[in-house]
Amino acid sequence: MLLLRTDSLPNDGNRWEYQLKFDGYRAIAFKTGGKIPLRSRNDHDFSIRNSNVVRGLAKLPDETVIDGEVIALDVEGRPAFNILQNYGASRRRCCTSCLM
Repeated sequence: MLLLRTDSLPNDGNRWEYQLKFDGYRAIAFKTGGKIPLRSRNDHDFSIRNSNVVRGLAKLPDETVIDGEVIALDVEGRPAFNILQNYGASRRRCCTSCLM
C-alpha cells in the first residue's frame, strides 16, 4: 500500500489505526512447491540478498503468501535503514537479533 500525503490526520479515531514506520524494503514472499521467492513490489528478486529471511519462512505451509517489510535493527533494537542498505558489504552482524 502506498502512502497518500495529507495536511492533517483524520479525527475519527474509531475508524483509523496508526502504526510505526519500520523503514525497510517492502517484500512479498510466496511459498509454493517448497520454494519461497522473495520479491520487491517492483518484482526485483530479494531472495539471494535476504537468504536468512527466506530460511526463516521455510516452515510455512505451501500456498502461503506474506506481504511485509524486510528491516534491520541496530544494537538498540531500532529500525536502521542504513544497516539494511549496507548489508552484505560487511560480514559482521548488525545486532544479536538481526534476521539477516
